[in-house]
Amino acid sequence: MAASIFQGELVSLVREDPEIFAKNFSRWGRDSEFIRLLDNDPARLVSVRTAKQWFEKDLEKDTLDEAFFIIHTLETDQSVGFVGLGEISWNHGEAWVGIGIGERAYWGKGYGTDAMRIILWYAFTELNLHRVSLGVFEYNPRAIRSYEKAGFVHEGRNRKQVLRDGKRWDEVHMGVLRGEWEKIYECCK
Repeated sequence: MAASIFQGELVSLVREDPEIFAKNFSRWGRDSEFIRLLDNDPARLVSVRTAKQWFEKDLEKDTLDEAFFIIHTLETDQSVGFVGLGEISWNHGEAWVGIGIGERAYWGKGYGTDAMRIILWYAFTELNLHRVSLGVFEYNPRAIRSYEKAGFVHEGRNRKQVLRDGKRWDEVHMGVLRGEWEKIYECCK
């Protein structure tokens, strides 16, 4: 069992053994729909070795500009995805957040929303950040609804930025400020 760092209603955020994460990430990367929702780069297969090297390198960094966690279900302690803060700007009090639920059986059931709520709690209460931002493709309405539930608001878009299946799609920019988040969760005032 991985060491739980933070716990929500459905999931906990943990630091996982690189070997376990690498196997899961490599398997998730073979799901073309997961890759389409995660990134706008062309799909590429990632070997277990490459994923493990990337994750180990990330864990070894002595940096304060990112925080990366694995999402585990509370019910089964299964690794179902990841979430992290990146590009943390301490002088401006802001960061970008990224999330991916790799296990299809857990899509659309609240696991991602719960993980996002936990990472926002971490960002605003532990790291004392002022804002958290993200980008999402307009062809991913399930994620957009999840982010809205967690408190994010639409802030803008890059029009026709992504080409998928011969069609151009917008990248939607969303953000949440600490004050907005505090009103939603009535905490930390």
